[in-house]
Amino acid sequence: MGFRLPRIASTKTPDIPKGYFAVYVGESQKKRFVVPISYLNQPLFQNLLSQAEEEFGYHHPMGGITIPCSEETFIDLTSRLSV
Repeated sequence: MGFRLPRIASTKTPDIPKGYFAVYVGESQKKRFVVPISYLNQPLFQNLLSQAEEEFGYHHPMGGITIPCSEETFIDLTSRLSV
């Protein structure tokens, strides 16, 4: 029995590969994830972006898109997008 790892990466380096973008996730401590641009076409991810817009508008305190959910929820959601 195996499991599939999501195609996202948690990173502290400023480099973002072509075809990816950074988001910040977490409730109190924000963690940076680099996700594929293809996620922008996914309804589940679009829902997260709508929540981010409602909570933060266009001002994101981390300088990038901040997703208002827990790390665990984000990883669970993006792992479903990777399948």
